[in-house]
Amino acid sequence: MATPQLSVPDQIRQLEGARKLVLGDVSYYPQVIQATLPIIGPSAQVEFRRWGAEFLAEAFATPAIPLHQKETLSLLVLETLKLLVEDVNQDVMVLRSVIQAAASIYPLAIRWIINNSYDTSTWERMTAIKARILRIWDTAPTTIRVCCIKFVQRVVLAQTQSINPEPRRGDPLDISLIMIPPNHPVLDGPKLEAEASGLLDRMLGALQDNSTDALIVDATLNTLSILVRARPATSNRILNTILNFNPLKLANSPLTPKNKVLIKSMEKTTRMLLMHLSRRNPHNPQAGRIQQYVERLMRSRAEIFDEGSRKRALAEQSDGLDTKRQRTGTLPHPQIEISPLKPGPHSLADVFTFTNNEGVKHFNVGDNIPADLAAKISVTTISRLDPQLLDRAIQGVRDRLTSLYEVRQEPINPETTPLDVEEDEDDYEPDYYAAEDTEQILNKLDSSPPDERRELEKPALGGLKLPTFELSSPPALNADQALRVGQGSVTRVFETMRALEDPSIKKPKAGINRLAASSYDRDSWITVITRLGSRTSSGLDDVSVKDEDSKVALPTSRLSDSIRELLFNYVLEDFRKRIEVAVSWLSEEWYNDQIQQRTASSSPVPHNAPANYDKWALRLLDGFFPYLHAQDKVLTRFLSELPELNSGMFSRVKALCRDPSLVSLALTSLYYLIMMRPPVRGLALDTIQEIWTEYEDSRPMAAKYLQRWRPSFLEAAQHGVAGSETPVGASTTVVAT
Repeated sequence: MATPQLSVPDQIRQLEGARKLVLGDVSYYPQVIQATLPIIGPSAQVEFRRWGAEFLAEAFATPAIPLHQKETLSLLVLETLKLLVEDVNQDVMVLRSVIQAAASIYPLAIRWIINNSYDTSTWERMTAIKARILRIWDTAPTTIRVCCIKFVQRVVLAQTQSINPEPRRGDPLDISLIMIPPNHPVLDGPKLEAEASGLLDRMLGALQDNSTDALIVDATLNTLSILVRARPATSNRILNTILNFNPLKLANSPLTPKNKVLIKSMEKTTRMLLMHLSRRNPHNPQAGRIQQYVERLMRSRAEIFDEGSRKRALAEQSDGLDTKRQRTGTLPHPQIEISPLKPGPHSLADVFTFTNNEGVKHFNVGDNIPADLAAKISVTTISRLDPQLLDRAIQGVRDRLTSLYEVRQEPINPETTPLDVEEDEDDYEPDYYAAEDTEQILNKLDSSPPDERRELEKPALGGLKLPTFELSSPPALNADQALRVGQGSVTRVFETMRALEDPSIKKPKAGINRLAASSYDRDSWITVITRLGSRTSSGLDDVSVKDEDSKVALPTSRLSDSIRELLFNYVLEDFRKRIEVAVSWLSEEWYNDQIQQRTASSSPVPHNAPANYDKWALRLLDGFFPYLHAQDKVLTRFLSELPELNSGMFSRVKALCRDPSLVSLALTSLYYLIMMRPPVRGLALDTIQEIWTEYEDSRPMAAKYLQRWRPSFLEAAQHGVAGSETPVGASTTVVAT
């Protein structure tokens, strides 16, 4: 039996499930993209093409995917993007997303071709996409033209010179013309730079022609800020064009509401861009000209839109007085009539309603106006109300509420209260009923059914009371969910640390007993995150104990390991400037290991405390050793400030001597430890002995240190070398043992 074909909405829901999967784990992007490419091709239905183009634009724009992975994925999707963009009858939404994806892929394609010049087919696909986008730039709908402007901006960035003299050590995302070698067989640097210059002129044409299309003008201005910052060579041309642009040109035409909105939008975008550029570089030679332009722009805007500067209408003239004199007396404050509520039940809306118009009373705002628009209208109206009028209305509502809550049941008069007895015409009726005393009447009323008539007359006060709002209890988190939430919080802390600048004035250190996050600066956040990562094993990471074998079973995934991994990557990103962070972190790890070992030794359940200090100290050494040079002092500083050194760390230092240029660095660091850290003097001297034995290039410098501290070893080693010399002809060969 054939499987029934799913409908288009059902298939879109399945594709949305795949999107949620990759948003949760970016490692699935390659599988999902390869699986969806046949579904979103040019022959697919428009719903699938829209979803696929938007998905590709989102995938290549996200910073979560590593750069090398994006570069590989771009090779897979270029053919599909080329077929989609070349379709003359393509859907507008599909075309817009395809251009956005192409804008993200273009620098990656250039980076790929720079390193893989044999792949000419990839560059041909990319140039075909670029040519098609440039052809439709001026004739496409406005939304597509905005995307074309963004694509051209990425092309100009990739085909102009960067300010970074060493692109390999700079931002890997900054792909520029400086990365292309002069003799590249595919990419012609001067030709690409000339093309970028022409595209920039074409982009600035919207400003040079004083275009009145606000969307195009705003999109162009928003892309120029990045060009000025990343490509200073283009800044003069861009600034001159902006300063010659007149965003108030539409003011010469009739000021319709639409024209007012367009003028305000272009004026504000232009002004904010110039103010941003002036703040970023206050020493710019054109800073004074920018300031004058902004001030002139603000004055012109005020003359056009400020109602106070316009000619006022003639006021009413008094009889018998000068007709040219205007009435300057203050107008009386508007009054509001607040009538008391009528007897009977009332809702909360009745309490706040002051109008007598029945149509306005029964108008339901929630059914006719969206909630967000109603909120904006309410806030704007209240902000413009006269304060005295608002106070009068608030007091009126208070009076109404007070009068309703003060309504009480009328006191019982025993002389006139009926006794609720059945009357019989044949019985003798006296002139008046004998009244019972108050206690008897109250007892009778308590035992009798309620009087419905009196309940109807009584105001329905229950409707005026606000119901008690209780938050529902949050869903229980399992261990994996709690771990993901914790990792997200820690990641945001690292983003905050990167955003904070290093203080220019060094503050005195408070030591290990300092208060974490007491000043909310970068050092405080570092203290918080290092203690959170090192001390989670003291309680935050739950350790479950198995009764059957009395052994400790650690969880497979722990928050502390994630924090340590993030700290490790944070230090290695710029280890020379962040060596203090590494020392602080490892000091916390060493302290925690000591506490854990003491606790484990006194615990009734035998278990081995994890040695996190040794593990991460060795990982840090292995991490930054490949980047050391002969004049680097960071190794000496790092080894001297660590709380404990062991043989594993000294073996890493010894391995540096494999590179002859680093022998001096390794021996100098070891000699510093010999002089300044007597507890590790023996290990350091043993390491120098091993270096003298294993590496012949290091013997002259190592012998100088051993001559002072271990002369006996040096004499024995030299006698052993002399005894092993064997004459061969006129030359001798020395073999070190």
